[in-house]
Amino acid sequence: MPPMLFPALPLLLGATLTFRALRHALCRLPLPAHVRADPLRTWRWHNLLVSFAHSIVSGIWALLCIWQTPEMLVDVESAWSLSGYLLVCFSAGYFIHDTLDIVVSQQARASWEYLVHHVMAMGAFFSGIFWSRFVGGGVLTLLVEVSNIFLTIRMMMKINNAQDLLLYRVNKYINLFMYFLFRLAPQAYLTHFFLGYAGQRNLGTFLLGILLMLDVMILIYFSRLLRSDFCPQGVPSRQHKDKFLIE
Repeated sequence: MPPMLFPALPLLLGATLTFRALRHALCRLPLPAHVRADPLRTWRWHNLLVSFAHSIVSGIWALLCIWQTPEMLVDVESAWSLSGYLLVCFSAGYFIHDTLDIVVSQQARASWEYLVHHVMAMGAFFSGIFWSRFVGGGVLTLLVEVSNIFLTIRMMMKINNAQDLLLYRVNKYINLFMYFLFRLAPQAYLTHFFLGYAGQRNLGTFLLGILLMLDVMILIYFSRLLRSDFCPQGVPSRQHKDKFLIE
C-alpha cells in the first residue's frame, strides 16, 4: 500500500505533540541534586530524558521493522511497510519537537550542531513520508537509535557528575561497541548504496549529499568520544561543549 494514502501531516503533528506531552510528564520526575542546582543542567536533563525514550522506542522498532521486512536491507529505495512508514513519521515528529524545544528554550546557539543534524534528518525522512521513496533507508538510518540509548546514558551520567561509577566505565565500552555496530556500520552501508546516485539529478543525489555531511559529523563526534572517554589527558580543560558530548 503506498504511503501517500496515509495522512502524513496529522501523523507528524500527532507524533510531535506526543513528544511534547511526554516532556511535560517527564518534567514532573524528581531530579538529581547536582542537576537540580543548575537551570541549564535541568533543561538538558529533561531534553535527554525525551531523547532516551525516543531512542529506546525507535531503536527497537527499527530492528523489528527489518526483521519483519528484511528486503529493506537490499532495496533501500523501494522497500516499504506500514510499520516502517509509521516509524519514520514517529521519529520525524521527535526531531520536530526537539528542534522546537531547543529554539524555544534559547539553546540554539549552544546546540547548533544538533539543529543542523535535525534539519538534515527531517529532510531525509520527508522523502519517505511525502514522496513514497527510501522508507527502507529511513528505517536503516534509525538503527542509530540503538547506539543512542547508551550514548544518552553516558551524557546523563556526565551531567550528574557520575563518571567515577562502575556503570559509567562499563557503559563506555558498550557504547563504543554499539557505536560501531549501529552507527558507523549502517552509515557506511547507506553511503555506499547512495554513491550509486552520484552525478544524477534526483532525490537519491539529494540524500547522498545529506549522508556525506552526516558522515563528517559522525566521524567528528566519534573522535571527540574517543578523546573524552579513552584519552582524557588529551582533552583541553576548557573543552568546547556541545549537545553530543556534554562537559
